[in-house]
Amino acid sequence: MIYSADFHLHSCLSPCGDLEMSPGNIARIISRLKIDIAALTDHNSAENVETFDRVCRENSVLPLFGVEAQPREEIHILCLFSRPEEALELGHYLYEKMPDIMNIPEKTGDQVYVDENEEILGEVDKYLVTSADVSLEELSEKTRSLKGLLIPAHVDRPAFSMLSQFGCIIPGDWDALELVRLPKADNLDTLGYPLITSSDAHYTEHIGRRAFLLDTGDEVLDMKNGYIDIEVIRRALQRRAR
Repeated sequence: MIYSADFHLHSCLSPCGDLEMSPGNIARIISRLKIDIAALTDHNSAENVETFDRVCRENSVLPLFGVEAQPREEIHILCLFSRPEEALELGHYLYEKMPDIMNIPEKTGDQVYVDENEEILGEVDKYLVTSADVSLEELSEKTRSLKGLLIPAHVDRPAFSMLSQFGCIIPGDWDALELVRLPKADNLDTLGYPLITSSDAHYTEHIGRRAFLLDTGDEVLDMKNGYIDIEVIRRALQRRAR
C-alpha cells in the first residue's frame, strides 16, 4: 500500500506556531488534502496530542504523535510514536530537563493546548524552543524505550540541524533523515539513511507542502487495535530512497 504522509506539523502549542494551527484545523486540512498519515510534532512538548488523536479519528486521518526534541547539541529530532501517551511521556521527560526560562507570550508567542472545539485548556510556562539538558544519546535511548521512531529534522537547513551544528550528518540510530528538499545536494553525504521530506508547517497554508509517499508493501495501516503499528512505519521507511 502507498500512503501519503506529513511527519512534521506544529500546533498552537509551539510558540512559533500560528494560533490557527489547532489540532482540529490541522486534521481537517490534512483530510482535505487527502494526506493519509499526519504526525503532530511540537517543540519539546506533546500537550496537544490527545486532542489531535480525537480530531484525526473524526476526519479519517491516521495519526502519529510526536515531539520535535531539542537536546543539548541544539539539533532538532523528530520523535514519533503510535500512541499519545508515549509522546506525552517523552514531552514530560524533556520539560523537566529544560531550563527555567519562562515564555513571554507577547514577545515569543503563545504556547497553548486546546480541545477539539478550539477552547484553550491551558498554557505551557517554560519557553519551549530551548535545549533540554539531555544528550542526543540519552534522547535516543529514551525514545527507543518508548518504541518510537528517531528522525533528525531538516538536516540540510542552516539552523538547528546536523549540518549547522556538526557540519555533516553524524551516524546514529536513525530511522530516516528529514530533508528540506529532495533530491539532496550532491555534496551532502547522508550515510545511506532513508530520506523523507515533510512540511514543518507552522501556518495552515504550509500544511502538506512537502508530504512524501510511504510504501508499506503488503502491509495495511489501520486502526483495528486502536492505533497504527509503528513497526509497519519503521519497515516502510526502509523502502525509501537513500
